[in-house]
Amino acid sequence: MLGLGADRLRADMNRLLAFLFHQGVLDEQFLQLQQLQDESSPNFVSEVVNIYFHESEKLLRNLRSLLMDREFSDYKKIGIHLNQFMGSSSSIGAKRVRNVCVAFRAASEQNNRAGCLRALELLEHEYCFLKNKLHELFQIEQQRVLAAGVRYPMQN
Repeated sequence: MLGLGADRLRADMNRLLAFLFHQGVLDEQFLQLQQLQDESSPNFVSEVVNIYFHESEKLLRNLRSLLMDREFSDYKKIGIHLNQFMGSSSSIGAKRVRNVCVAFRAASEQNNRAGCLRALELLEHEYCFLKNKLHELFQIEQQRVLAAGVRYPMQN
């Protein structure tokens, strides 16, 4: 018999995922990533996403550093960082983050500093929202796994 809370936690996970898909935060690539997870690698998705978070935070710091430099004029560097960010965001299904990167890249291709600064703020906002929601999802998943492992004695 499954732990009493495991079904409720699975439903919570499904509701959160449905919300993230409905809001366009995630796309089907995230589902494909989940399909790669199995008993031999039960933490696959969270490990991949944590690598994404680590790399994304470096990219965000680099982008902010470039744009805060008053003498900045190398918009090609911004484009390189954004291409990396878009690729990694696409690979985990971070749809809204990827879309902001596309708009950010357009501003950088036009050497539009004000547009880049606005896009950076939006990118940081979308990234933080994604990070918070995926952390919430992984916490629920951990609780569900623990609850599913709890066995209750059968009553006679």
